[in-house]
Order: sequence, then C-alpha cells, then structure tokens
Amino acid sequence: MTIFTKNLLLWYKENQRAHPWKETKNPYHIWLSEIILQQTRIEQGTPYFLRFKEKYPSIIDLANAPEDEVMRLWEGLGYYSRARNLHATAKYVALECNGVFPNTHKNILALKGVGPYTAAAIASFAYDLPHAVVDGNVYRVLGRYFNISEPIDTTQGKKQFAQLADQLLLQKDPATYNQAIMDFGATQCVPVNPACETCIMRSSCKAYQKGTVTMRPIKSKKTKQSQRFFHYLVISTPDQKVYLNKRLKKDIWQNLYEFPMIEKESLVASEELNLNTLFKDQAFWLRKVSSIFRQQLSHQKIHAQFLEIQLKDNLKQIENHEWIEVPRNQLDKYAFPRIINTYLEQCETGQNRQLLMDF
Repeated sequence: MTIFTKNLLLWYKENQRAHPWKETKNPYHIWLSEIILQQTRIEQGTPYFLRFKEKYPSIIDLANAPEDEVMRLWEGLGYYSRARNLHATAKYVALECNGVFPNTHKNILALKGVGPYTAAAIASFAYDLPHAVVDGNVYRVLGRYFNISEPIDTTQGKKQFAQLADQLLLQKDPATYNQAIMDFGATQCVPVNPACETCIMRSSCKAYQKGTVTMRPIKSKKTKQSQRFFHYLVISTPDQKVYLNKRLKKDIWQNLYEFPMIEKESLVASEELNLNTLFKDQAFWLRKVSSIFRQQLSHQKIHAQFLEIQLKDNLKQIENHEWIEVPRNQLDKYAFPRIINTYLEQCETGQNRQLLMDF
C-alpha cells in the first residue's frame, strides 16, 4: 500500500460523509445516485435521489413510468439527457436483462449514459470490483499530490491519470478507496482555498512543497460559450388555455415542454417577430412583454422574453407547428426548462411587474 493510499484511508476513517446511497449495495440505487450526481452537487442531488427511490422502488417501476412523468420528476436538475438515458436504461434492463442490473464492468459501461467514471463507481460500490474512479475530484487530488503538469483534457493526460488511479487503488477494498478519494477532493482538497495547513497529505504533497497547488490540475482548453435569444409566445385562448410545444430536436432541453418560441440572433421588438404573419387572419392582441430572463448552461447562455398574447378565438390550424392546447391551471403537470418555471413562478407571485409593454 502506498503512503498516499494509507494516509487517504486514515483521513477517510475520521472524515467520511454519510449519504443514503452509501448505505446499500443495491446496484439500482447506486446507479440512480451516480446518474443524478453527474454534473450535480450532492446537496442538490440528494432530494432528487430520495424522490426517485420513493416513486420508483425498483428499476422495473422506473421502466414502466411514462416519460413525461420521469422528466417532470427530474425537473430542476438540468442536463436532461441524463433523465432520458436513465429511463432508456431502465427499459433496457427490464426488457433485455429480465430486470437484473448488469454485474460486470464491461456490461455496466455499455449502458446508455454510463461513461468510464460512472461504470467504475457502480462496479466498485455495488460489486466490489477493482476499478478506480476518475472524476473531477480525483483529477484535482492526484494532480496536486503528484504535481502533474499534463493537462487533464488531453488524451495523454486522461490516460496518465487513469493509469495512476489504477495503481493507487486498494484492490481488496476498492469501494472504500473510491469513496475516500472522492470525499477527500470534495471536502479537503477543494478547488478554491484547499485546507492544506490541516491536510494529512501535506508532508508528501508535491504541489504543496513546490507552491503549485492553485495551478493544479491543468486544463489546456477553454470552453467556448454561445449566446442564444428566445422569444416565447404565451398564447392564451378565450377559455383560459395556452399552447405548448415539445422540444424533440437534438438540442438543449430535449423532450421538455415550452411555449411556442422564436429564436433570433438578439432580443428584438415584437414588430420584428412577424406575429401577423404567424397568426394570419386570426384576431389577437399583445398584452404584455416580460422583462428579460436568463439561464446559464454549461456552454450556452439563454436570454428570453415572454410575450403574452390574447386570442379572440381558439387558433385555427397553423402550418408546420405541432402545438398542444393545455388549460393554464394544469401547467404544473408538464416538465419545463428552469427559465420557464422561473417566469411562471413570478407570474403566480406577482413579482413579474417590470414590463416593457402592458396594454
């Protein structure tokens, strides 16, 4: 056992965190927690894990659930492809594996939405298989302790870190080792202001000795961010219904619902949206234009305005649109992106008072 692994396990014995998925070897619950915690902080993900576990006690229950119900329960976690993959994998296990979760690393890795880190985590936590996890916490801990200058976002860097993680893994108890290094990175060797002065690794940490802690790990690429501008049409009928559209294309928020939307290269005045052309001979009037709502995604920033439009009569058939008509008081049954939920919440509480236009 290396000095690194020995000290890591000593630290974990005194500092391990308690989480509900640590209390089980049930592969379904472990897989569920790992999918939820992809791109999600534990504090945010834990209530979702408990809700999914209660709503769907078994993977068969999840497989049999309607997709819209699963998406609605996931609402607020973001990265909705995870929810779609979760549901698809549950169906696969139910139908192709007779409801029995795969028990080899190779078969776990083949599941939809499961990458190398998630496969290693499930394999070690559920089945005690000797596979080392490598996530952001592990990159940071190893990058600092060994003062590695190879960027973590290169092929060579990923290979180097994976090999090192496997070398350090405690073969006889991989689950404890993997939990230990993730907890250590999440609470001790944190991204900003790590607790180096009280760290059990300090005397052997090369980055601490060389003063490079804040420079490790290294990334070679910067993520480019795009700006997108959405104009949502909140179209109300005389009988208090609105129109919704389901996002089916491979884009952000796939399979979530939204109000009919016009995307432009910037936010524009209502006159530039050609609403008369859209509604043709239909009588309507623009009641309100909301203030600007924004949502930050990983690679995109969304800017949105909501135009409340009142129709004199229900819409006639509109070409090239597959809108559905929904009672306004039943919108809570549909899964929306967070930016739309924020708008709806402000409408309900009367907070959305900063209007550019109010007829």
